[in-house]
Amino acid sequence: MAKLASIRSKDLVRALKKLGFYKHNQVGSHATFKHTDGRRVTVPIHNRDIKKGLLHGILKDVDLTIEELKELL
Repeated sequence: MAKLASIRSKDLVRALKKLGFYKHNQVGSHATFKHTDGRRVTVPIHNRDIKKGLLHGILKDVDLTIEELKELL
């Protein structure tokens, strides 16, 4: 398994949009993205990086591997 440290939230949002997710809702600094097949994920939109623990949780929610995310970035 490849390692991935932390990434910016706008890079993660860009990768999610390439996968077919769309912004469904935003409350404060947390945006909810949905996919037509029913997957849903919440991404914090802060001015700091998303740490690796939260990033792994988000990747698990959208059924994406680290390698696939690196290809999208």
